[in-house]
Amino acid sequence: MKIKIFLVLFLVFEIINLNGQNAPFNIKLSPINIKGLPGIQAYAYGQFDGKWLIVGGRIDGLHMKQPFASFNEEGRNINLIVVDPAAEQQWTAPLTSLPISIQEQLSSTNMEFYQQANMLYCIGGYGYSGTNDDHITYNKLTAINVPSVINSIIGANSFTNYFRQISDTMFAVTGGYLNKMYDTYYLTGGQKFDGRYNPMGPDHGPGFSQVYTNAIRKFKINDDGITLSIVPITTITDMANLHRRDFNVVAQIMPDGQEGLTAFSGVFQHNIDVPFLNCVNIDTVGYYVNNSFSQYYNHYHCAHIPLYSAVNNEMHTVFFGGIAQYYDSMGILVQNNNVPFVKTIARVTRKSDGTMSEYKLPVEMPQLLGASSEFIPKAQLPKYENDVLKLDELNEDTTLIGYIYGGIHSTAPNIFWVNDGTQSDANKQLFKVYLIKNSPTAIHELNKQSNGSLHLQVYPNPNNGELVLNFYLNVATDVLVSIFDVNGKLIDKKVLKNLALGSNSYTVKINNTPYEGIYFVTLETAYEKATQKIIIEP
Repeated sequence: MKIKIFLVLFLVFEIINLNGQNAPFNIKLSPINIKGLPGIQAYAYGQFDGKWLIVGGRIDGLHMKQPFASFNEEGRNINLIVVDPAAEQQWTAPLTSLPISIQEQLSSTNMEFYQQANMLYCIGGYGYSGTNDDHITYNKLTAINVPSVINSIIGANSFTNYFRQISDTMFAVTGGYLNKMYDTYYLTGGQKFDGRYNPMGPDHGPGFSQVYTNAIRKFKINDDGITLSIVPITTITDMANLHRRDFNVVAQIMPDGQEGLTAFSGVFQHNIDVPFLNCVNIDTVGYYVNNSFSQYYNHYHCAHIPLYSAVNNEMHTVFFGGIAQYYDSMGILVQNNNVPFVKTIARVTRKSDGTMSEYKLPVEMPQLLGASSEFIPKAQLPKYENDVLKLDELNEDTTLIGYIYGGIHSTAPNIFWVNDGTQSDANKQLFKVYLIKNSPTAIHELNKQSNGSLHLQVYPNPNNGELVLNFYLNVATDVLVSIFDVNGKLIDKKVLKNLALGSNSYTVKINNTPYEGIYFVTLETAYEKATQKIIIEP
């Protein structure tokens, strides 16, 4: 029966929105366990000589909704962790020998960080400050000599001389991203959050202050190993398009061969609490909002890999699980505005003409994993100055390109409103990540809606039979809205006449649903069609 339903949906109504395509590579995950390695999420890392230095983050799972329990002191990572993934060894050392201001910042969560040569720069971060007797976003930049700290921890020696810290209001950011393009640092997005988290809003006790940066902050770091300072360059502000946090800002090689950055998705849109679907491309000249592309998978920060093929002039970015507003069900996009944990592994590819498309890989995360995890590349891989991997120079059929460590492991897709601290934890298992070339099973499924122009979104979902369709039209045109049940039976349809170019919204009231359950809404113009699954509940 299930096969018959699937064939009806595919052959008669053509609502499968994914096309299989041969892929430039495939991905394989292989789990490994290191004895005594703690679980951790939302951390910073540096590496030297094949070993990692893990700084900050949290050792618990998804934060709880109660202000007294959310981001509590007990969940902070108050240790420095050294990991040798090849030898499967780990070492830890407490932060207690460091000055209080450094201890506090380096036990925070969601710091922005970047490693330049041997120096790891950590900016901002959110957490409990004993000095302030409250939760704050730290206005600090801490420089860490990674090789010296790693060797000191392994040798059980003092490392206090290998940390330096300065303060500046521009560093008070959490959930943003720190990248470097040529000789300039870019601090993109994020927020300044002070006080205890409260899902009921800032005006409900104990209350909090939340200010998005809405900005790209450009600066240089002057560091001779003794004196540390910054030279501000400029701040670019855009309240509508840079109102993003907890996202992925990934180094890229652009179609003209120059370094760039792409800010993928992120939360929350300025006027509605759902993720962005578009992306923002950043180069040395400025930034450019790409509304011709929609990313439906992997909306929150997760492990990711940038790979560039100079031969084909194609930029690939692979995302691993995490949290997203959408997931795939038998080839149909399902929108869940509760934004669940997902298993999806997807890649976004930018072609030589600048067009971008999203593909779902045939492999998934083995559980609901990936949120607030990091991909740590294997040392000595061929890469560009901005750490984008050189895909053409990975010559073996199978290459170990790095590891995924940490992140949140959730027991169910949506746990926030029932979370008592037992529904998730910080993942301690590592995954070796292999890149496979010439794989006959490397069929990645194109998400047609990713490079379409309709940008369909449905609110709310689940719903009670009344929903709103938001979409975009390239030209003024008629639009057909159709509702089908799971057997392919037409439940309702409506022709919307001569809608205007640009953003449109239409409220659907489904009057003919015989029962609650799964339905499909299709939006169709003369040049394009988009279908999404909806769930009707009483």
